[in-house]
Amino acid sequence: MAASASQVKVIFTTNEPDLVLPESKQQLLVPADIKRYGLSRILNSESMLDTSSPVPLDFLANGTFLKTSIEDYLSSNGFFEHDDWVGGVDVLSETSPAGLLAGSARVNERVASASYDGLVRVWNPSGEAIAISPAGRAGGHTQRVNAVKWLSTGKLASTGLDRKVVVWSYNEAEDGFSGSLKLDMELWGHDKEINNLDVNLATKRILTASADGRVGVWSSSKRTAPQADPETLPSAHSTKRAKMSNAGSTAQRGPLAMISLHDEPVTAAIFHPNDSTVAYSASKDHTVRTIDLTTQREVSRLTTMHPLLCATALPSKSLVAAGSSARHITLLDPRESASATAAMTLRGHINMVVSLAPSPENDYSLVSGSYDSTCRVWDLRSVRSATSEEGSGSVGDPVYTIEREWLRGKKLPPAGDGAKVLSVVWDKSWGIVSAGEDKKVQVNRGRGLLAS
Repeated sequence: MAASASQVKVIFTTNEPDLVLPESKQQLLVPADIKRYGLSRILNSESMLDTSSPVPLDFLANGTFLKTSIEDYLSSNGFFEHDDWVGGVDVLSETSPAGLLAGSARVNERVASASYDGLVRVWNPSGEAIAISPAGRAGGHTQRVNAVKWLSTGKLASTGLDRKVVVWSYNEAEDGFSGSLKLDMELWGHDKEINNLDVNLATKRILTASADGRVGVWSSSKRTAPQADPETLPSAHSTKRAKMSNAGSTAQRGPLAMISLHDEPVTAAIFHPNDSTVAYSASKDHTVRTIDLTTQREVSRLTTMHPLLCATALPSKSLVAAGSSARHITLLDPRESASATAAMTLRGHINMVVSLAPSPENDYSLVSGSYDSTCRVWDLRSVRSATSEEGSGSVGDPVYTIEREWLRGKKLPPAGDGAKVLSVVWDKSWGIVSAGEDKKVQVNRGRGLLAS
């Protein structure tokens, strides 16, 4: 199926010989809010099956009987199949940051995914890939892609194992069923794998978190991005002539700054939600650091008990949430006036927590993705005292658990081993969108998940 703003392209297939449609009639645009009865009426019309009397029909979508409108089915049961693990996901909608930047312009709902097969894909709400990045030497990533972010409705950034950030120009056909991703710029400067990235759309800045222990600061605009240092390019060990040639390429640019902070891999680098001159970094060295991007210096350091694998900032709470290898999430207060480093601990996952996203609708909830095959929703208003086994302080428990689609109805392995969730994002329009080891992007749109 493929969707536009109010229509969905459906493909009708059947094993009943008497009901097989001519090939020219098997694909059809129908209203997105149509239900089983409406589809049955369409197929029983004279221009379709042309049966002597109406035949009541049921419809299967991905092996499940359609009981709602197609639109509602896609919202609550969507999953987009890939050829390899999906390391990163981001969404575009009228309520997403890139969508809000578009102002009054129409914004099509899209998902961008970053896969271990080295490709970036853009999907429509029906789970159809409408644009796929070129591979390798054709101008794309040469190794796995760990993260992707929308910079605007027509631009994305992705990064991964090949040490570079790729800025893509995205163009879409008027019918919304096809598009293209073309290389706009490559950003070089890290010595090792880039684990994650964050963007500030207002300032056109990108932050990168790398295994080399550094946080990179970049411009997403080719006009303001400096030339790349030839020593950082793949051709650094080739001839001098090749170095000079690559250094002059308009597609290869360097960082605005490389900030050395950590002794171990940086797993997250995020902008302060309300101040573009401040950032936070999290690392496997157990610390979260506050960075002054103007002076490129560390302002403060918070040390935890365990390696940190992800982080997100909660806009109105002045808190940073950090997911750890110890299966919990620590809420940290980076302000100098804070009376305690850890404000709360969120417990419930049974394997490492590797992705976090705040709620787009309130200031007190967030979602986490874990190697235990689940995403969990947390309500910071739901607090209890830690038990003797948990130590001290305040503890929060998950209020809702989202399993991977393939796991539905099955018992989760005791150790949380399964299809790892590698990335999660929460959008007001899309809902909770997650991706992982099962080679799928899964869309869950829930209502009433949090107690009043």
